[in-house]
Amino acid sequence: MTATTLAPATTDVQIQLRLGEDWVALCPLSRLTPGRGVAALLPDGRQAAVFLDREGRPYAIDNRDPFSGAQVLARGLVGSAAGRPFVASPLLKQRFDLGSGRCLDDDAVSVTAYDVRLR
Repeated sequence: MTATTLAPATTDVQIQLRLGEDWVALCPLSRLTPGRGVAALLPDGRQAAVFLDREGRPYAIDNRDPFSGAQVLARGLVGSAAGRPFVASPLLKQRFDLGSGRCLDDDAVSVTAYDVRLR
């Protein structure tokens, strides 16, 4: 993941997500609001939950909550624990690390975390 932080309102930068060897454009950076997520439909039919943290760094994880099966993680609450950003599922409140996809409340569960870049 890139460490670049940009002001969303002043750029035409695109958020891109890596799928295998390819990078897929998701949306303009200006469409994201720090601390809130959006859902993106991927070419293979899956959904990604895309976030900007409060410092403007982009993240993407699977949108599917593994506990409920619902496509809702993009609507979760963004926070941080031990300096790591996470999203809490809006349904059952389990927290997922935005960088790794690891569930902070159940070590046996995780979601896919995607490489994201700004271009």
